[in-house]
Amino acid sequence: MMRKTIMTAMLLFAMAMTAGAESILDGWEYTARLGYNIGGTTPIGMPATIRSLNKYKLKANFALGIDAHRHLTSQWGVLTGLHLESKGMEVDATVKNYHITMTKGGDEMEGYYTGSLVTECEEWVLTLPVMATFNVSNKVMLKCGPYVSYVATKTFKGYVYDGYLRRMLPIGEKIEMGNTDESRGTFDFSDKMRRLQVGMDIGADWQIGHRWGAYADLQWGLNGIHHSSFKTIEQTLYPIYGTLGVIYKLK
Repeated sequence: MMRKTIMTAMLLFAMAMTAGAESILDGWEYTARLGYNIGGTTPIGMPATIRSLNKYKLKANFALGIDAHRHLTSQWGVLTGLHLESKGMEVDATVKNYHITMTKGGDEMEGYYTGSLVTECEEWVLTLPVMATFNVSNKVMLKCGPYVSYVATKTFKGYVYDGYLRRMLPIGEKIEMGNTDESRGTFDFSDKMRRLQVGMDIGADWQIGHRWGAYADLQWGLNGIHHSSFKTIEQTLYPIYGTLGVIYKLK
């Protein structure tokens, strides 16, 4: 329901921008963009507790946006807009002495886990960028600036299998984890995720024809996806995604 509401708001916004373009302040250009996000939610630097990444799978990470751009000089300008984005991934990793809280057979337990760990992370966000732009030529525009995102829906969950948990301490009670639904441990930290995220966006737009073009962006989150008070996972996880897509000039 939340996704349908957001999509409706985006479509109404796009219609208003297109239909009322002539009545909005002169000098602004409006562009629609559709892209695909590639990346993940990750710590900065691989911690020693993560020994290997066995599988990595992207979600349907589409990005849809409307931007408004204004030239301040012949080369410099400012760009803002509203983007609806999905950022998600699923990772299967091998870990050792990884601090975590999980549930098995209705029993919640905390400790240090060694074995295989599967994590699924997915966010639907509304993003507002504010970027400085620089026209390299009449076809290529560079852009860079901060963004703020509101996380509308959020998921961070997973399970562990083929390993064991040392309860509370690295030398604590050993609890075996199997590879069936009944014998593995599960976790869900979705309610510990932030609603607001901030970061930096750097990228470029290429105008291929009169209306159509392409773009590439890199978004680097500056705060972790979880609240600062959340200490169950020792590493801070940042959303870092690149976007490739097409643009269409509305005005």
